[in-house]
Amino acid sequence: MKKIIFLLLLSNLGLQAQNSLFKKYFINKTMRVDYIHAGNNLSDNVFLKEIKQEPFWGGSQSNLIDTFEYGSYFFRVYDKLSKKLIYSKGYNTLFQEWKTYPEAKNTQKSFYEVICFPYPQKEVILEISKRTKKNKLETIYSYNINPQDYMIKKETPSPYTTFKLINNGDSKDKVDIVFLFDGYSKKDSNKLYKDAQRFSDYLWSYSPFKENKNRFNIWGIASYSMESGTDIPGKNIWKNTLLNSSFYTFRTERYLTTQDVKTVRDIAASVPYDQIYIIVNTDKYGGGGIFNFWNIVSADHVLSKYVFLHEFGHGFAGLADEYVDLEIPADFFDKNTEPWEA
Repeated sequence: MKKIIFLLLLSNLGLQAQNSLFKKYFINKTMRVDYIHAGNNLSDNVFLKEIKQEPFWGGSQSNLIDTFEYGSYFFRVYDKLSKKLIYSKGYNTLFQEWKTYPEAKNTQKSFYEVICFPYPQKEVILEISKRTKKNKLETIYSYNINPQDYMIKKETPSPYTTFKLINNGDSKDKVDIVFLFDGYSKKDSNKLYKDAQRFSDYLWSYSPFKENKNRFNIWGIASYSMESGTDIPGKNIWKNTLLNSSFYTFRTERYLTTQDVKTVRDIAASVPYDQIYIIVNTDKYGGGGIFNFWNIVSADHVLSKYVFLHEFGHGFAGLADEYVDLEIPADFFDKNTEPWEA
């Protein structure tokens, strides 16, 4: 089943004829909407932070409507004049996971989030929906966007060094993965490039990726931190790193994440991308993967190869875990409703 799901996703990216929708409604850049997602176990509140124009669009130009409708959250973009749906995509968030933990019953908390879509030519309506436990999508936010608004930021991305590990053609026809790096200081530069190549090679070690290698591009962005390593709060270890990665997310030791989504996206904007993968310079076991949000893995544990592939399954295909862990709440779903995850 997993192979079939992956192959369906791959075949749905860029293999159809160029859709006239893109040329009619978009230009080949990205509109990035940054917002604060806040609430508790019972509430979802979205607060707009800023809108940016980024220089590259890394996604498909022919498959603009998400027909899988995966994701605990889902956004739709409508042409304001015609009310026509012109783009949609599902995704997950750390906020959605936090809502299931005991802390969410006793406090309000906020998370920084980002959604991206092709830059529209004319005014659009953005709608964000959340999935209920009954597997229904309900709108929680709506906003009119004028792409000519002078308040939309058009800053040039920071001048990080970019490099390509796999180059199989135009981004509109390929799945573009970008590797970001956390906890690599300048003295770790050689290690950064070697780790990038090693993790790229890992992907081609397994089906269905090795049979579909020509459908991917892999980029790297050489992003350096002040210190080597990452935060390990349970051991009172704190490091000054660029992407602010940390173990002990939600007090689960192996759960390695970052909540600094703004910095992650600012750096990723240096290249066209579909998927973000963060490699963290540590030998401690851990990682994380959030569907269409980001993936993250520790670089040097003996099991990092397998964690890398496991987390990519979450981030790229929306696959759910197939195990039970008593440290992690299990009330994501209504037990009488089939989950959306494959």
